[in-house]
Amino acid sequence: MMSVLVTGASTPIGERLVRQLLGDTRVKHVLGVGHQSAEVGLPFGNSKRFTYQQVDLRSARKVRDLLFGLAKDLRVDVVVHLSQHRSAHDSGDSVRRINVESTRSILELADRHPTIRRVVLRSFAEVYQVGLELPVLVTEDHPLNLGRSAPQYVRDRVEADLTACAQMGLIDAEIVVLRTAEALAPGTGSQLYHFLDSPFCLRPAGFDPMLNVASVDDIVQAVTLATLGSGEGVFNIPGADTLPLSECVRKWGTPCLPLPGELIRPMYRFWHLASGSGFRYGLNRKRMHYGLVLDGTRAKETLGYEPKTPVVWPHG
Repeated sequence: MMSVLVTGASTPIGERLVRQLLGDTRVKHVLGVGHQSAEVGLPFGNSKRFTYQQVDLRSARKVRDLLFGLAKDLRVDVVVHLSQHRSAHDSGDSVRRINVESTRSILELADRHPTIRRVVLRSFAEVYQVGLELPVLVTEDHPLNLGRSAPQYVRDRVEADLTACAQMGLIDAEIVVLRTAEALAPGTGSQLYHFLDSPFCLRPAGFDPMLNVASVDDIVQAVTLATLGSGEGVFNIPGADTLPLSECVRKWGTPCLPLPGELIRPMYRFWHLASGSGFRYGLNRKRMHYGLVLDGTRAKETLGYEPKTPVVWPHG
């Protein structure tokens, strides 16, 4: 039996993962970590096999106190790192500390930890480059978006991903990086969800890229398989739905207006200022022009993962 530490336990994916692990007889104990206080009423708070700890992962000292305190006492075998700042409009050092430095601290401490043998990092399809001359079907060897002009939202995710990849084989703990398709659900930080869940959608006229999106259930399935498995590596985690952007909008039921691309960015900037919308067109501009679909062959062969649960479309 194993004990598992899950960061981001109070997020939609984290909550579902904790429930999944608590339902597995191979898991002795789950230590959930989040930024919320336990008093908010977490849905799994009554399980004797679950412990929740409020920890600010931006502080390297607090990460150390967690891993060499409660995690050591519970003899945690696997750390599943799901915590990421979800707003695409926020930036700065505080955001980077949760996105990047928390990953770095966990990996450095896992190397000399007496019980941790495995670290699973949820990464994102957004780390990949998209472009006219690049293939739409993307394997794990596809170029990453290393451009200096990329928004911090992307740069942080790429840096965290590469930080984990660079430590593979160099530390005692196994490292698994899961580059997941976008989880089309509220509270997940999905830019596509914010794009669709609005009074209107504006997309570039003349372009209809292919998208691959995932349900929360499938991402939790993939993370669970990686948590309970063995070996290390980088794995694409595709969703069950691959479809053009126009069909995605139709299935969601949001009115959509194709416009010249140069008009869309200022309109979405104004909409964010007026309504607080979470969608950021500048971040997604290339994705609105060029497709990206994850190839999940490696995850199927090594982890046994295949997407099984399609997205529930309001007008599907």
